[in-house]
Amino acid sequence: MGLLTYLVTLPVAPVRAVVWAAQRVTEEAENQYYDPAPIWRELADLERRLLNGDIDEETFDQCEDQLLDRLAEIDAFRRRNV
Repeated sequence: MGLLTYLVTLPVAPVRAVVWAAQRVTEEAENQYYDPAPIWRELADLERRLLNGDIDEETFDQCEDQLLDRLAEIDAFRRRNV
């Protein structure tokens, strides 16, 4: 049955290859988008800029809130996909 199935589905092999490649690209994009490491680096850089006086407290708070929201989104995504 395996050989028969292989022969019957052989014409759709290019489609399967494209689907497989698209799935790999999607997985890699999700891995990069939902990686918390860049967000943590941005938070550290943000704090450094505040301490150096490059930004004011209000700007810091706004940016920090956005980054923390992003971390919460990443955490929720990872919990759904465990």
